[in-house]
Amino acid sequence: MPGSGILFPEEDRDASPYTGYTRAHWEAMADHLVGSAWRWASPGRAHLNLPGRASRSGVRSDGLEGFARSMLAAAFRVRGADGADPHGWLERYAEGLRAGTAAAGVRGAEPWLTIRDHDVQGQPMVESASVALSLRLTRPWLWDQLDQDVQDSVETWLRGAITSVPAPNNWYLFPYSVAGFLESVGRGDELTAAAQERALHLLETWDRGQGWYTDGDGQAFDHYNGWALHLYPVLDAHLRGESGIHGTRLEEFLQEYRHLFGADGAPLFQGRSMTYRFAAGAAVALGAVTGDTPMPPGESKRLLNSTLKYFLDRGAFTEHGLLSLGWHGPHPATVQPYSGPASPLWATKSLIGLLLPADAPLWSAAEGERPLDHHDVAFGMTSTGWAVQATREDGIVRVHNHGSDHLRPHQAEDARGEDPLYSRLAYSTATGPTPRGDVPDNHVALRFRGRSSARCRLHPLGAGGGGGWAWAASWHRPIFPGGSVAMPGLRLESYVVARGAEEVRIDRILGVCFPMEVQHTGWAVPPGGELTSTLEGLHGWEAHEQLTSPAGTAFAEWCEIPCLRAGVSGSSVLVSRAQLRGRVPAAESSGLAAGEAGGDTGRTADVGGAGAAGDSAVGVVDLTVTSEGVSFRWTDEDVLTTVRFDPAEVSRHEGGEGS
Repeated sequence: MPGSGILFPEEDRDASPYTGYTRAHWEAMADHLVGSAWRWASPGRAHLNLPGRASRSGVRSDGLEGFARSMLAAAFRVRGADGADPHGWLERYAEGLRAGTAAAGVRGAEPWLTIRDHDVQGQPMVESASVALSLRLTRPWLWDQLDQDVQDSVETWLRGAITSVPAPNNWYLFPYSVAGFLESVGRGDELTAAAQERALHLLETWDRGQGWYTDGDGQAFDHYNGWALHLYPVLDAHLRGESGIHGTRLEEFLQEYRHLFGADGAPLFQGRSMTYRFAAGAAVALGAVTGDTPMPPGESKRLLNSTLKYFLDRGAFTEHGLLSLGWHGPHPATVQPYSGPASPLWATKSLIGLLLPADAPLWSAAEGERPLDHHDVAFGMTSTGWAVQATREDGIVRVHNHGSDHLRPHQAEDARGEDPLYSRLAYSTATGPTPRGDVPDNHVALRFRGRSSARCRLHPLGAGGGGGWAWAASWHRPIFPGGSVAMPGLRLESYVVARGAEEVRIDRILGVCFPMEVQHTGWAVPPGGELTSTLEGLHGWEAHEQLTSPAGTAFAEWCEIPCLRAGVSGSSVLVSRAQLRGRVPAAESSGLAAGEAGGDTGRTADVGGAGAAGDSAVGVVDLTVTSEGVSFRWTDEDVLTTVRFDPAEVSRHEGGEGS
């Protein structure tokens, strides 16, 4: 790749007709990530101090992060090669383990920060999981070769994770992983057993069905499902030679998750820690390793290769050969305060596929087709309150969000809790949310005396569809910054019905005591680019304007956002039609001409259907709006779509008036 410094082998278009990538490319990726990180090693090799601004945890924590996360890449590489270590990575990590866990004052010591409670000095707990998992994967070649006094000091440091309090989310799986390692080397006890039992109990309380977990109490659905909540328990069971409920849930998760990547391999841009980039494919690789997947090997291989290639082709690496803090390239708004220069190295989790040898089906099968190659994909996800909408014509996946808000149950509704990465009405694989403080995209708000309301806690009303269409709905209490936080009885309901590239959005506003203005925005896209964004008022809207986002998104430096406005009082129902469309055919973006590849697409969820043919002239007719619901038809089909409010329900019936 130009400018990245990665020494890739020649492409193999026979084995990988879409990307040309093979297992050897992933080995080269692992070697590059590890080698680039080691250029910044401390004298004792306990810290890899990558260049860049420090995280809120400080430079010593960041140096440990560089050591631990690169170590995971080396572990996948060496374990998958049955101990072969041509670059001598494990010897370097052995030296770092000695220096990092030695007592202060000992010659050559570079002590790691002690692991403490998450709100005191917690970041080392995160890194302890990578160290422990790496030691477990490479035990014969690393752990077993350490002197006993070094083993003892490593155990002492790791046990800080067992006795400290994690953050109230996926962090409980870090001591779980540490405990799994200690038990695997005969150093388990009541504390390690308790750490594992505690984490597994919490996973049960976070299970929302269809393989989806919320990341802690509340409603936080994002990529942590794949690269954390599934990865640690499923891999732990696999290393013990077992399977069970967690493997079953991973397979259920992948049944839906496989559809959340664009035709070009782009992951859905939603949620925190997006700077981990191709770690989004970790669950796909994990399923292939353990066999807990509904995806045929060719589909898994293509998805993993496409996601890696997506970022390599878009400048994700710096001039130092390191993954930048951002998305395509550097992008500060993508990055959370807890991230430092080495944080993007968690992308190495997708390298878990290297645990499989070259003759395993994941690597020996030819890259296969995906369902999106054949038809539009649309379905509702009741577990998350999402509606998924993907179009074959341009390869874009859109997710309409009516269930993920990242707010804990104990948190009061506060406008400051609105998070652009969770609170927006919709996300996609081709657009990103505008940052906090800028004009919000895909947002509905009430404006009262100069203040705009926030969309904070979401109350899902339902999701469904399939067979080429999808819907989702939720309500929230508009929260205003400043004095009058929430007005009594004020409620804003949002509905979406999606088919092809078409979206019908419905806003139902109840309990407006004072005259207000409602504002609804669409997708944020750069002007004159490959994407177009439209938002058309169908009922109740009074004005349309084009807003600008000077801060842009992770995809564009500057964006335009369509916006609708109307005055409201009492109760109102407003209807609009939105579109996000790409101008690049999916076949071109995937690197393969349409119809050039074959293969078994495997078992899929009830998501398929011809959907809309991609005709931009498709419109909405026979629109009827009452206080009880909305009905309409799309112009290219004789099907009546009916949206009922109490209770929320969406149905579609051919011909007549529906029921």
